[in-house]
Amino acid sequence: MSGRFIAVVGPSGVGKDSVLQALVVRDPRFVLARRVITRPSEADGEAFDGVSLKDFRARLAAGDFALNWAAHGLHYGIPASVDQTLNAGRDVLANLSRSVLVEAQRRFAKFQVLSLTADSAVLAARLTSRGRETPEDITKRLARSGTPLPAGLPVLELDNSGALDGAVTRALALLYPVSA
Repeated sequence: MSGRFIAVVGPSGVGKDSVLQALVVRDPRFVLARRVITRPSEADGEAFDGVSLKDFRARLAAGDFALNWAAHGLHYGIPASVDQTLNAGRDVLANLSRSVLVEAQRRFAKFQVLSLTADSAVLAARLTSRGRETPEDITKRLARSGTPLPAGLPVLELDNSGALDGAVTRALALLYPVSA
């Protein structure tokens, strides 16, 4: 039995990394895909493997990535080792860019999108509290937050405006609905 590749998407500040980590802690059916990113490993935020652009390109040429994309001046990769996890019947959670969702749907036999949303005031407060962006950058990010997902994807929507625990409980109910 093959596991499901679950792409978690949403605007900056919506809490993707928090939801991903909490889901993995709460439910053993999940494995979190550890992204490879062309930034220093010491950077704040998610746990990831930081590599140089030269190393990223070498790994890409060697076929080390199931998916890869560029955004905001960085390159991102999902290791091809997720295939082993999926083949073992485990569900893989991955923080993905909207730009690779269609490719991910083609790549993985069982594919699901968990699209996180939050109230714009909540997003603005979270982005401000991170202290990584100027007010102008935050305004630009908020303007992009309503960008629609590509059509034809299996999407589950989840509002993450409130407490993390409630969002995780709702995510589990969406991803593993009880059969009648």
